[in-house]
Amino acid sequence: MRHSTDSTSTDSTSTDMTMDLAQSLKSHRILQKCLLTVVLLSGAFFLHIRLVYAVVVSVILNFALGDLTLKVLWKTLPRDLRGAVGLLGLRCRMWRFLRQKSTVAEDFRRVAQRHPLKRALLYEEQVWTFRDVDAYANQVAHYFAAGRNGFSAGDTVALFLMSRPEYVCLWLGLSRAGCVASLVNFNLRGEALVHSLIACQAKAIVVGLEFLEVVVEIRARLPFLPVLVVAERGRALPHSLPSGATGLDDKLIKLPVEPPVIATKTGPKDRLFYIYTSGTTGLPKAAVITNTRFFYLACGIKSMIRIFQDDVIYCTLPLYHTGGGILGVGQCLLFGSTVVIRKKFSASQFWLDCSKYNCTVAQYIGEMCRYLLVQKASTSDKAHKLRLMFGNGLKSEIWTKFQERFGVKQMGEFYGATEGNASVTNTDNTIGAVGFLSRILPSVYPVMLIRLDSATGEPLRDSKGMAIRCKPGEPGELVGRIKSTGIHTFDGYSNKDANSKKITRDVFRKGDLAFLSGDILVMDEYGYMFFRDRTGDTFRWRGENVSTAQVEAAISQIVGLEAVVVFGVEVPACEGKAGMVCLTGNVAAFDLNKLNAEMKHSLPSYARPLFLRFLTQVDQTGTFKLIKSRLKEEAFDPRKTSADALFYFDAQNDDYRPLTLDVFNQIACGSIRY
Repeated sequence: MRHSTDSTSTDSTSTDMTMDLAQSLKSHRILQKCLLTVVLLSGAFFLHIRLVYAVVVSVILNFALGDLTLKVLWKTLPRDLRGAVGLLGLRCRMWRFLRQKSTVAEDFRRVAQRHPLKRALLYEEQVWTFRDVDAYANQVAHYFAAGRNGFSAGDTVALFLMSRPEYVCLWLGLSRAGCVASLVNFNLRGEALVHSLIACQAKAIVVGLEFLEVVVEIRARLPFLPVLVVAERGRALPHSLPSGATGLDDKLIKLPVEPPVIATKTGPKDRLFYIYTSGTTGLPKAAVITNTRFFYLACGIKSMIRIFQDDVIYCTLPLYHTGGGILGVGQCLLFGSTVVIRKKFSASQFWLDCSKYNCTVAQYIGEMCRYLLVQKASTSDKAHKLRLMFGNGLKSEIWTKFQERFGVKQMGEFYGATEGNASVTNTDNTIGAVGFLSRILPSVYPVMLIRLDSATGEPLRDSKGMAIRCKPGEPGELVGRIKSTGIHTFDGYSNKDANSKKITRDVFRKGDLAFLSGDILVMDEYGYMFFRDRTGDTFRWRGENVSTAQVEAAISQIVGLEAVVVFGVEVPACEGKAGMVCLTGNVAAFDLNKLNAEMKHSLPSYARPLFLRFLTQVDQTGTFKLIKSRLKEEAFDPRKTSADALFYFDAQNDDYRPLTLDVFNQIACGSIRY
């Protein structure tokens, strides 16, 4: 009995000590945050005294001009102060990064040395520590280093594999070797894949074993392109590979895990990798992501919505996109957070995974949130530790419902273009907003909305030739001032000729340059920004940007018709726009099954049109360019297209079927879902 009593006493003492330690750590963290806030605010005052003066002057002037009211000032001041602290934190970190002439690989190396055994990347049942990631990346760097295996500094190597830890290690290792990775969308097939490889001038392609057959199909078009094959960790490559393919895994395992000595050192302004974007017009383009750009994007989202080192981030977004590949993974590589990588989004497994991995932060796109809401209610809906989800495309109609059902306190909606310098972030959970611009000091962040000519789509100008700023409630194109240094540079595309289409002049001041986002937003009286539409020849569906030019080219090769028109149309209860194609020709003599089969071969699933229309006549300009405005307005409404044959894609039967008024009503009310 005495022994039992002593044991109980010891356990009680141990519990008290644990509780005291936990309370002490909590107090320490609170004190740390308070001190950090004081330092940042002190820095803002002493280092940016002119900014304080500018705020006072701006408030007085805005009141005098009637642009600012007490109601707006009272409502937005706390938000703007929080935003200022976040912006100051971003600028301080950027200053440190540039002053040290650092790179993403070097910053990661420092993080890995501080936390070698901490979990960096989690994937299924695999645990990759920071030491593991560093070692694999070093082996990759040894293989691709200049003078070895035929590669030179500056060479581009395409990556074509599913999202998994090796993906991150591959581009990180390529960067250390002085090479540039090209993150190719693994949904691409045929000509679309060939275009992406040619656009980046790839010297080799690293392909996952799961996509080897896809690459073999296009080998005839690129016969001299080396193909390096990798398998998932724990899986072996087959003994025999197709002609021209080499197993990379067996090569890497024999190489040192220490970093190689590289003759040519890369810097913050050097290219890290390419991400493909539609750029709002034409075929997909390879957007340049420099080390500085990567750091700015990852650090920006961290600073504005507050992501911490001890956070565990759940990422189901593809790693070839900015969201997953930079904003998500960047928190791990640069700041020591843990990232959970999932091969593909699953609505039924989402909350179970969040609970399994003890995630505190998750990423989303609007479509994912809708899929989660249509799942049956479950005990797992709130059996998680998520405090924050961040992403884009969340519609205001489901925003509150989503938070209430799943208990997520903050939705960090943001807007930004991969290749651009104009981005905004919703820091205070305002429903429907993608971000904000300060009404108190609008010039502190050089981004604004400008009016467009409805006929040409070009910026409207005043009598002095300057772009005209939009008033609250007036839709306009978001633009960002281009500067030669700092966070507002414009790196553009690998093809320099494409850059000129994204730049305009005389916006903020005479003679300046500004980036054209190609997106229409509107700002309310408090400075909150709301997304409206995309300009140009692209639309967004299933979280992917679709180039109408690329889809038109693919379908033209299939059908051989003179006129092919592709555009996006809104579908009730769906985010983004679905593809619709208008064709000329005799529908009775047309093989829809062949079209369906050929499109599966040449286009990724998200780019295949859901609606077909056979036109009796086509509107054209005097230079024979197709006029899409009327077709977009009529969309797939049979009441407006009665003279033309109309079809929709029946997902259950995997074919195209006549779109009658009854079918249209079912789509409109959500009985037929996409």
